Amino acid sequence: MQNIINTIVYISGWLWGWPIIALLCIGSIFLSIRLKFFQFAKFPYIMKQTFGKIFDKNKGDGTVTAFQALTTAIACTVGAGNITGVPVAIMLGGPGAIFWMWIIALLGMALKYSEIALAVKYRTKDDKGEYVGGPVYYMENGLHMRWLAIIFAIGLAFEVFVSTMVQANSLAASVKASLNINPLISGIVIMILTGIVVIGGIRSIAKFTEKFVPVMATLYIGAALIIVLMNIGQFPMVISLIFRHAFTASAAFGGFAGAAVSAGIRNGFARGLYSNEAGLGTSPIAHAAAITDHPSRQAFWGIAEIFVDTFLICSCTAFVVLSTGVWTLPDAGEIAGGLTTAAFGAAFGNTGSILVSVSLMMFVFSTLVTLIYYGEKQTEYLWGMKASLVVRWIYVLFLPVGAVGAASFLWQFLDLSLAMILIPNVIALLLMSKEIVEITNDFFTSDKFYLKDIKEKKSISA
Repeated sequence: MQNIINTIVYISGWLWGWPIIALLCIGSIFLSIRLKFFQFAKFPYIMKQTFGKIFDKNKGDGTVTAFQALTTAIACTVGAGNITGVPVAIMLGGPGAIFWMWIIALLGMALKYSEIALAVKYRTKDDKGEYVGGPVYYMENGLHMRWLAIIFAIGLAFEVFVSTMVQANSLAASVKASLNINPLISGIVIMILTGIVVIGGIRSIAKFTEKFVPVMATLYIGAALIIVLMNIGQFPMVISLIFRHAFTASAAFGGFAGAAVSAGIRNGFARGLYSNEAGLGTSPIAHAAAITDHPSRQAFWGIAEIFVDTFLICSCTAFVVLSTGVWTLPDAGEIAGGLTTAAFGAAFGNTGSILVSVSLMMFVFSTLVTLIYYGEKQTEYLWGMKASLVVRWIYVLFLPVGAVGAASFLWQFLDLSLAMILIPNVIALLLMSKEIVEITNDFFTSDKFYLKDIKEKKSISA
């Protein structure tokens, strides 16, 4: 049995090296080219149609508002990796890794846009009259490959089972370190709070994330910007480090072992792709429930999602770690994942460390809540509404088990289950690229959508 587990771990580790990074890069670049890099050309328009219309009433059909769909997706996308993963990328790939993280995020916008556009186009209504969608629906109804959809659904349902326990363990460990509370007690509290949020389905989750996500993001970004301002004299040096070491090797000093350019590219790409989840097929499940009048309009929120995750939150973490100089400490290589806490602690003392712990707990809890929704929707696709409700409570009831680490042997299968959903989804997107282009052209050439928006803008400015 142990030999089988070791083999699975080896295969997972190999897949999540260059093979998956290459697949995501190829997918991102291919779709960017097919869409004529519209994420750059139309970026101001996209920002106006998303953040610029947060408080506008949505037009069209759907279950939750476009902004609620965004915050639900962000709740899952923004997690512990935004705080702990970024400094690890810096320590393994040097400051230049941040540059490559930005590059792959810009290209990944086309990937995330594409999967959301397809999810909205092929969404349907469940037995409660709520809109549901995601990769399984465009795989079956668009590609007519139900077998591929089944692989994705099983992979994601299992991944959520494992990932929720991992998240619960991470949250309980953070509470133990900050408040010295027994993980079992934390697990029970997490179970109760999660159950309260998810009991009402997507409407309840959306109402929760709509209020929770802006607070948690503002708290962390605000504190990080204060630290950057406190070290504003170092900011030009930080920018120089990021761009210079994107193309030249980083020399070793302090606790940093140095890194080749290839290490910076690999770790930057990996952090960007893992963090924003472009191509993973999870965010489209939340966005498919949104009230919208066109698949492209909702898909713009996927671009906004990457902007928040990578260019705001991940960048803030990078700036804090680099501007405070904690990455050059003698023991930085040993505590790579804790460098953000060290940076906040250097700026605010013990309050800073507590602030990072609170942010980490908020990020993890929001991820936990949304993950369960993603998992139950896969079960609903496979076996129907009643089965999904049973699975919802299995996820919730097992949270204390995860909190104390009792099922830690399952965590070794997490990367493999992620590969089981990512690979089929990216393949589906590549096979449906022509349809993605048609959806996009329909929006940008129609008098009902883009051309109408442009005319309205001109009339207002006139």
